[in-house]
Amino acid sequence: MPLEEYKRKRKFEQTPEPPPKVETKAGHRFVLQKHDATRLHYDFRLEMEGVLKSWAVPKGPSLDPADKRLAMQVEDHPVSYFDFEGIIPENNYGAGTVMVWDVGTWQPLSPVPVEGKYVPGTEAEAIDMLAKGDLKFRLDGKKLKGDFVIIKMKGRRPGSKGNEWLLIKKHDDYEVEGYDIDAYDESVLSKRSLAEIAGDAGSAEWKSRPSSGRGKLKAAWLADAVAKLDKKNAAKNLTAKATAKKKQKK
Repeated sequence: MPLEEYKRKRKFEQTPEPPPKVETKAGHRFVLQKHDATRLHYDFRLEMEGVLKSWAVPKGPSLDPADKRLAMQVEDHPVSYFDFEGIIPENNYGAGTVMVWDVGTWQPLSPVPVEGKYVPGTEAEAIDMLAKGDLKFRLDGKKLKGDFVIIKMKGRRPGSKGNEWLLIKKHDDYEVEGYDIDAYDESVLSKRSLAEIAGDAGSAEWKSRPSSGRGKLKAAWLADAVAKLDKKNAAKNLTAKATAKKKQKK
């Protein structure tokens, strides 16, 4: 069942992550999230078949075709995870800070080149390529652009779960020799660094986007989560002030 693994790994009464829901409307967006969990890594997600097909990329994608980035396929995520930026609380799966490092759209590329060049493909071709373990696509993001391929590794190492892929940049006008992803540590949504997100009390619960004073949150579950956070922070502030006053009197 779609998103069953996503649901199984999470306790939604504890984590503010969005509930599992398969979208009926087709879309071709992608997101790359920088995730400081047990180990720092990047989560690469492609919108396909009503969910986000997902891979954990330890070193992050590269714009240098010489780099072959290991990408571990993980459970599908709901499309509502697309603009997840904030903090997953401790004692929950994936606990840590999450930044939306890049967003954009993606386009499948036909597995059959025309005059030596890759041309746009179809959704059916994309699904077939993914099943065969050789998906070619084109990204149009704020940071990542151009043609890529993600290939499933055939050889299984001892202890392997069979979920190892390689994410590789193809040669085109967007390639960058010696590309260093660590040089770019800014959210495309909030313009904050990972450290700033981690230190922001307002990010202690999931938010679809920084509200910027835009008024009422649309999703009821999200509004409830933010309201609980505000109540918790207010109580902490009152306790801190009371403690400070006692120390001053002494």
